[in-house]
Amino acid sequence: MRIGVLTGGGDCPGLNAVIRAVVRTCDARYDSTVVGFQDGWRGLLENRRVQLYNDDRNERLLAKGGTMLGTARTNPEKLRAGLADIKQTLEDNGIDVLIPIGGEGTLTAAHWLNEEGVPVVGVPKTIDNDIDCTDVTFGHDTALQIATEAIDRLHSTAESHQRVMLVEVMGRHAGWIALNCGLASGAHMTLIPEQPYDVEEVCRMVKKRFQTGSSHFICVVAEGAKPVEGSMQLRSGGMDEFGHERFTGVAQQLAMEVEKRIRKEVRVTVLGHVQRGGTPTAYDRVLAT
Repeated sequence: MRIGVLTGGGDCPGLNAVIRAVVRTCDARYDSTVVGFQDGWRGLLENRRVQLYNDDRNERLLAKGGTMLGTARTNPEKLRAGLADIKQTLEDNGIDVLIPIGGEGTLTAAHWLNEEGVPVVGVPKTIDNDIDCTDVTFGHDTALQIATEAIDRLHSTAESHQRVMLVEVMGRHAGWIALNCGLASGAHMTLIPEQPYDVEEVCRMVKKRFQTGSSHFICVVAEGAKPVEGSMQLRSGGMDEFGHERFTGVAQQLAMEVEKRIRKEVRVTVLGHVQRGGTPTAYDRVLAT
C-alpha cells in the first residue's frame, strides 16, 4: 500500500511530529510506503513529491517546528475545480490513501476529495483550536505557552512604568488562545471574537484599576475581536484571495481610541507569527504522535 501525506494552510507546531508518526506507523505496522507532497495541495496539483523513509532524519522531526514538506494556502474554488487533476496525480503515483494534515480549508478539500471516491484520513491542525468534532488540536498548547510567557514578561515592564498594554494574539473566529493565555497570565481583560467589546467599558475598566491604586493594566486582544456596533469603527482591509477577511490591527486601533478617551498612553504588542514557530511543547508532541 502507498500512502500520500501533505500539510496545508498555515504552519503549526507539531506538523513534523505527525509526519514522523505517519511514516513510522506505516513502515512498522503496515509495511507501507509514504509519499509526501510538497507545499500542500499546490504540490499535489503540480505533482511535486518526495518519498519519506523511517530513518534518522524522520526521527529528528519530533521536536522540530514547521513542516518539512512545506505548506501553502490554496483558494478553495481552485481546489474544487482541480479535483480531477488531484485524483489523476494520486492514481499516477499509485496512492491508495491520502492523509491531509490541516485546518478548515484543508479538511474541507479533503471532504470533497472523499466524495469523489478517494480514501482520505484527515488530521485536524490549528493553533486556534477551532476545528469541529475534536476537543483539542495540536499546536494550540504551544501557541498558548508562547503567548502566556510573553504576557508574563510584559507584566513586569508594565508594572515598572505604570503602563496600559494591549497584547494582540492570533484567533480569527475563535478566542481560545486569547481566553486561555489571558487566564494563565493574569491579564486584567480579554477580548475575543465571540463577544463584541464596548470601548467605553474598556476605558471604564482601565480607569477603575488605576483609581483603586493598581500599577498597570494588561488586556489580551484576539486578532478577530470586534467592537459592538456604534462603539468604534475599525478600518476595513477587504478580503484576501482565500476569502478571508484581512485584519487591520485591532489592538493598535483600540489603543488609539482608548488614548483619545482617557488621555493615557497605551502600548501595543502584536505577537503575530511567533505563536506558530519553534519547538512544540511536550503535550503537542504527544498529541501529534
